[in-house]
Amino acid sequence: MKNVKETVMKYVFLVAACISVVAVALICIFMFANGFPAMAEYGVFKFLSGTEWRPGNGIYGIFPMIIGSIYVTAGAMVIGVPIGLLCAIFMARFCPDKLHGVIKPAIDLLAGIPSIVYGFFGLVVLVPLMQNFGGSGKSVLTASILLGIMILPTIISVSEASIRAVPETYYEGALGLGATHERSVFFAVVPAAKSGIMSGIVLGMGRAIGETMAVILVAGNQPVVPDSLLAGVRTLTANVVLEMGYASGTHREMLIATAVVLFVFILLINLLFSVIKRGENK
Repeated sequence: MKNVKETVMKYVFLVAACISVVAVALICIFMFANGFPAMAEYGVFKFLSGTEWRPGNGIYGIFPMIIGSIYVTAGAMVIGVPIGLLCAIFMARFCPDKLHGVIKPAIDLLAGIPSIVYGFFGLVVLVPLMQNFGGSGKSVLTASILLGIMILPTIISVSEASIRAVPETYYEGALGLGATHERSVFFAVVPAAKSGIMSGIVLGMGRAIGETMAVILVAGNQPVVPDSLLAGVRTLTANVVLEMGYASGTHREMLIATAVVLFVFILLINLLFSVIKRGENK
């Protein structure tokens, strides 16, 4: 009976894995089949490098949205990664058990808050604060701060789990060589957990570049290349969501092409992470 159960579960897991692969393949086929022909007809270089987005006039340039996505994601990583990593180190190696019992549920709750709630928080709290620095308050900086907050739970949870998974002998060996508690953690334990930490950072980056609703509420949604951190910006995801509801014909196909570009961005990020990880394992 035990062998029968193991065989059944083996094929259950195999079917689940196959379904996941097929789902990704179907998404790829749909995206490229519906978006790439229109992009190719309009001109790939013209589509990617165009600085004007005027669907009513048949002009489809997404370069401002590409730059906007890069700026906002980079800003979110600059804000979220150091805070998230330091918080994970504190929780894993420095935090008292009683305090950990309070912080950990709070972080889990932060991960479960819907994006639209984050967006309203940014609209009501962050935007008025940013207005003190000039402009409407809806800007690259505001979106970066909000996304930096949103990616914290992912980075903290994955990084903490990775740090806790490091064998205790690493820490004890560093202490035995005369290192302090802090040096043992930062120079022995944390480097040993860098693979898992990188995974958390990549997951956080994926959420930042793919976030939509919260960004729409605080970024300004202006399809122009931002000239400062306080200027409004439109991301690739926001471009699709804002116009897909009423788009048709070529306009709709070009929005799908925009999603294809975003999809390629995500694939490149994961590919880069895989290459880095493979290089570290050699």
